[in-house]
Amino acid sequence: MTAPTDASKGFAWPNGARVAVVVTCLMENWSGDKGPPFSVQTTSLKPGTHDRAAMTWGTYGSRNGVWRLLKILNENQTPSTFVANAHSMEIAPDAVECMLKTGHEIAGHSYTQDALMAYLEPDEERALIEKCIGVFKKLTGAPPKGWLSPVLAPSAHTEEIIADTGFLWYGDYNHIDLPFCVDTGKGTLVALPHSDFADHRVLRANPRDWFEVYKDTFDYLYANEPTSYLNITLHCHFGGRPLMAAQFDRILKYIRGFPGAWFVRHDELAQWVRDNKIGEWTNRQRFFPG
Repeated sequence: MTAPTDASKGFAWPNGARVAVVVTCLMENWSGDKGPPFSVQTTSLKPGTHDRAAMTWGTYGSRNGVWRLLKILNENQTPSTFVANAHSMEIAPDAVECMLKTGHEIAGHSYTQDALMAYLEPDEERALIEKCIGVFKKLTGAPPKGWLSPVLAPSAHTEEIIADTGFLWYGDYNHIDLPFCVDTGKGTLVALPHSDFADHRVLRANPRDWFEVYKDTFDYLYANEPTSYLNITLHCHFGGRPLMAAQFDRILKYIRGFPGAWFVRHDELAQWVRDNKIGEWTNRQRFFPG
């Protein structure tokens, strides 16, 4: 399909798909003996005290959670994108090998989860991105095609550096609903929207809420917005635990029951968008044409 020169006319997904569904599995690790700034525990320790519970809780993803998510994805024949800190790949190279052998993409996500792009000068940021690319080349044989910054906190320079270093897609976008090609001045990137509701939203609530949010969102899009997009997002260190993994398995089985639900990896979707030169199709243009 050739994209229209007038982006306001929109496009259609391949093979008559109604909703493009991407699955984002985040595999994260923190530097040194640090852990995430959140856990299932509600009691905060005194400032300066090493929070061993948070640290060990955070390492669950590359130790155990990733394997449960891979099992569920493969049983449901669902291609996904693992967005991974490069250090987590170094910790779990056997999981990296399994991801590739079973048909999943691995995308860049800084070196550690506490190495945030927003805190870096441009030269530091470029060096960190190139360090991650080096880890990918060593462990996968190729550079990553996609990038998502930790906590979606890029700097003003991240987008151009990502384009300049040869990435295909970039995910630090909070103001769009559909993928499209972006001219960065340093090359073309495919913008992929992220999710508003990753699994940590229900950390101390009911994991069924996560399932219901994605079910309701999918149902709405499927019924009301042909050519829509849904990004299902969870973390190996939380979503890979049985209480959340049960809901992950449920949502995959639910959505796969609908004709026209297109499960696709980020890189495969981005390549289609780029090959067809898809421009931004805004909600004003989609819902109020003319």
